[in-house]
Parts: sequence; C-alpha cells; structure tokens
Amino acid sequence: MLQSRRHGFTLAELAMVLVMVGVLVMIALPRIDIAGARVNTAIQLVGTTVLTAQRQALTQQHDVIVTFDTTARHVRVHEDRNNNGSIDVGEHTRVVPLGESVVFGIGNAPPRGSLTSAITFTRVVNGSAAVVFRRDGSASEAGGVYLTSSRAMTPGGNFPQHSRLVVVERSTGRASAYSYAIGSWNKIF
Repeated sequence: MLQSRRHGFTLAELAMVLVMVGVLVMIALPRIDIAGARVNTAIQLVGTTVLTAQRQALTQQHDVIVTFDTTARHVRVHEDRNNNGSIDVGEHTRVVPLGESVVFGIGNAPPRGSLTSAITFTRVVNGSAAVVFRRDGSASEAGGVYLTSSRAMTPGGNFPQHSRLVVVERSTGRASAYSYAIGSWNKIF
C-alpha cells in the first residue's frame, strides 16, 4: 500500500477526499446564479453612479447629465459645466459599463408601477435616453431604468428574479433601487 507519511494521509485517503470535493462542486455549481450576481453588481454600480451625479450637480453647481446607452450597454456621466446640454472641450465625461451579460431591460418581471419600459426617461441626449441633474439637486424628470441579465432577455428565458430597477425622483433627484423576487419589488436602497 502506497503511503505518504509526510502529512499523515495515505494517497488513497487523499484521492477519496478529492473525489468527494469534486462531487460536491458538481452538485453546487448549477445552483450558483452567476448571472444574478452580475446584475446585482451592475445595479449597485448604476445606482451609485446616479447618486454621485446628483450630488456632483449639487456641490459643483452645474448640470450633470447621465445618459443610458442601450446599444453599447453603458452609462455616461457628463459634467456640463456651462449648462448648455452638449459635451464641450474641457468638460469631464466618464463611461460606466454595465458589465458582462447585463442589459437594459425588464426581463420577465412585471413592471413596477407606471414604469413600463426599459428606460422611462424621455429626454434624449446624443441618441440615448438621459436624465439631467440640476445644481439644486433636482432631476429633469422622474423615471427609471431596468437592468436584467441577457439570459433573462432570451426567448424562453424565465428569470424574473434577475430584474432590477433604479428610480429617480424629480423634485429631489433622489435615487432608489429595487430588486424583483417572487411576486414583489423590494427596495435595495
């Protein structure tokens, strides 16, 4: 019998442990919802981006425009220092990508209230839906942005639990985030 006394285990015992770990991984792996975790990360990122944009407008005393590009799957933040609604030389912009396999969309979840489309903001800036945060902290309009997994958007994809939502209030510019789970929308922040 081959033995390795270095660590006090025989090679057969070590092999048995590795086989058991492998079986446990094979059982648990399909239950890990990686797509859902990616959507959670994206909603935190989009939510904090919107909150930061609102606070920037308030503290820096100029408009901050947040656009939602469904094709490129990113959020763009533009510090509009002269409040003219266009990106000028010297004005800072940054792009926040949604991440792998996350898209704008409601998926299979029912809409929350009157927010029935992927992005409900009606203002369009450079071809993308946008919300403008003003220097008093208010938003140009109330609205929301849904995120979900690309898996939930495929035909037959039934993953309503992947749906997330960021809602912006017009008067205060305050952003709140929600997740969908078994029949209801629950507030995240």
